[in-house]
Amino acid sequence: MELFMKTKGKFLFLISLALFSFSCVTTQSFTIEIAEQGEKELPASIQSLTLVNRTLDDNYQDLKADSLQKIFYKQKFNLDTVIYDTQSVDTTLKALGELLFESGRYDIVIPENRFLEFQKNAFLSFEMPWEEVEQLCETYITDAVVSLDHFKTRVETSYKDESLFNPADNEFYSGYLAEMKVSYEALFRVYDPKQKNIWLREFLRDTLVWEDADLSTRNLFSRFTPVKTALSEAGIAIALDFSNKISTVWRQENRRYFAKGNSDFTQANHFVSIGDWENAVAVWKQIESEAGPKSLKSKAQLNIAVGYEMLGDVDQAIVWGLKSYETMYRPLTYEYLEVLKKRKIEIKNLK
Repeated sequence: MELFMKTKGKFLFLISLALFSFSCVTTQSFTIEIAEQGEKELPASIQSLTLVNRTLDDNYQDLKADSLQKIFYKQKFNLDTVIYDTQSVDTTLKALGELLFESGRYDIVIPENRFLEFQKNAFLSFEMPWEEVEQLCETYITDAVVSLDHFKTRVETSYKDESLFNPADNEFYSGYLAEMKVSYEALFRVYDPKQKNIWLREFLRDTLVWEDADLSTRNLFSRFTPVKTALSEAGIAIALDFSNKISTVWRQENRRYFAKGNSDFTQANHFVSIGDWENAVAVWKQIESEAGPKSLKSKAQLNIAVGYEMLGDVDQAIVWGLKSYETMYRPLTYEYLEVLKKRKIEIKNLK
């Protein structure tokens, strides 16, 4: 029986049970997560990555959260400035490492001395010399280097008082509004020393926005996201953006199966609830072989199809789905066969 799990150099179908819930009287539904390749996934020859940073210069500081917040408060929270925060740029690298590793696609090394010396023009770091790339990969036994070669965060805040309408009592009140925007730019390069090729130059740019209002300034800023936290969240957003492009992305889909038919279905339901699909399939096969009415037989056959998909064998899932369809037509069976057809094409494209 073929299990679609991570293999060296190649991704196949990976699926996991995430949520179990009732959907109707005779069927139950659950949510699965299906792995998809990133739109710019690296070649199969690259399975391990060294992550480094080539952006830190004398402009960067690791300001304490309170000190940074005071800078904005002194300007009455009306300020537009570029901030070079050491923590936010390092958060980007650390978060990226965790995301890439958790995706199952790459092994990751983040060196203790990850802030490398570099040369740059007015805007970007120059490309890393191949001798340095080779040395990093040899030292940390990895296939390629991912370098953060540009990083910039601009923080724009605004604060004003306004009349706020409360529909509950149909009254206007004097209130206070605060808004914060963190715009970020980042450039990642992926260096392959064996091919002496930069597989990817990915420039990311976006803006995160926080806004809130209250009748009290104290209450407003007691819960408003601090600037230091916002900068770290921007770093995480950058990491998410880049990780989604080069690693596994997960999408959710629902599956349904028949939970009622005869007393044996209860036993199968127990196995499904604990994720034991092999025993669930075994019970359903016994029901199918002994069933008299076509209705009961077709239910068991559809359930077997679902079980085989959960076990990673889509071909067998299609075989049993067709059996259920031929035994007794059900809209649910037809819909599921269409889903399996798409899954088979997706799996073929991953190989």
